[in-house]
Amino acid sequence: MDEKTKEHLSRDPVMKKLLSSFVVKEYWGQQPDSFLSLIEIVTGQQLSMKAAKSIFNRLLSLYPETPTPKAMLDTQAETLRSVGLSNSKALYVKNIAQAIEDNKITLESFEALSDEEIASQLLEIKGVGPWTVEMFLIFTLHRQDIFSIGDLGLRTAIEKLYGINRNDKNAILKQSETWRPHRTHACRLLWMSLEKI
Repeated sequence: MDEKTKEHLSRDPVMKKLLSSFVVKEYWGQQPDSFLSLIEIVTGQQLSMKAAKSIFNRLLSLYPETPTPKAMLDTQAETLRSVGLSNSKALYVKNIAQAIEDNKITLESFEALSDEEIASQLLEIKGVGPWTVEMFLIFTLHRQDIFSIGDLGLRTAIEKLYGINRNDKNAILKQSETWRPHRTHACRLLWMSLEKI
């Protein structure tokens, strides 16, 4: 995190305290390509990080080499379910792979697109919702000003630290506006704070 970002976020007393308590590591997604990053995020929908990681690793173990969209398309849904994917998620994985194979989305082109343009393309895929898009923008494309109102962890942290009811999304969004244009870094600090709550 650069000094300009720290200076901006430090105007918020809560963020200032978090900045003094945590070091935001230069860690993002670990996957070798955007396709696998997207699959990993879908795998993790509504699961704990531990459970998501276990299922995703079992999914990767099905393939002798780094799986491609075509390889996942060629995998039977029953096989995908055997590693812990739900019926829905097995379908979502195939939907993403099919969209890439059909050139409906070109992940390599996303670097040149705006957040809104990327979201517009990804949301056309059944199984990819706003939360998935936001996690992809944060952890894969490293976009700097993303806030995920659908993330329960973020809303829980804000409730504890700011006294805003986690279900009052309008108030939470209003608070998040004060962190622009560095909302991604605010999110990462809020996630880290959950370890202490």
